[in-house]
Amino acid sequence: MPVTIRDAGMEDIETMVALLHQLFAIEKDFRIDIQRHRRGLELMLDGCGKHRCVKVAEALGTVVGMGSAQLLISTAEGGAAALIEDIVVDARWRRNGIGRRIIDALERWGIERGVTRMQLLADRTNFAALDFYDRIGWLPTRMICLRRRSAEMRGTPPCRIPSCPER
Repeated sequence: MPVTIRDAGMEDIETMVALLHQLFAIEKDFRIDIQRHRRGLELMLDGCGKHRCVKVAEALGTVVGMGSAQLLISTAEGGAAALIEDIVVDARWRRNGIGRRIIDALERWGIERGVTRMQLLADRTNFAALDFYDRIGWLPTRMICLRRRSAEMRGTPPCRIPSCPER
């Protein structure tokens, strides 16, 4: 079955929202919010090219996978790095090499922009994704992801890190 990897367009948003629904059903740190997902995709696609990239995999005239990347400046690298997000292939199309082709396209995009490091986050309980990234040569780091939402920035909440002495 021929699969084409191409730049996403505004006409792909609703299908990509459905793919994000599949992804966020796995990733417990995120809640499914179709309006937010649509708005995020619109922002990614608005001015896509130089600093942002969204790729889709298309088969039989239907989008069956997606992934995105954004540039950031890394002081550790002394230049551009890329953050990859939203790698998802429709459950019916997995294990056909589509995810790898999306990652390859995002890596080429990053290399064309001079990035020296690409990074991504994966849910620690999404073993299928972790196995996939391992198979295609992505290495885990000793870093962990921490986050704080804007609603939490108004005050200083108590420390929630298990080893925190303030706990």
